[in-house]
Amino acid sequence: MSENKKNFAFGKENYKWMLIGLCVLLLGFIVMSLESNPQGQGFLGLTLGPIIILAGFIIEFFAIFKKDKND
Repeated sequence: MSENKKNFAFGKENYKWMLIGLCVLLLGFIVMSLESNPQGQGFLGLTLGPIIILAGFIIEFFAIFKKDKND
């Protein structure tokens, strides 16, 4: 049974961080879509949303490259 666990590409901690990263990415896209200014997009769509999305991608890269403590 323990041999099957070693065949997974990522550990439990990696998947947890990947899920957190996906939630942050989704939050960033939601923040970008909240802005409904008729003159164009303001702070939320042009500044805050992309910063949150960038943070989500950084979390995703961290989740992919994080090593398991057991290795």
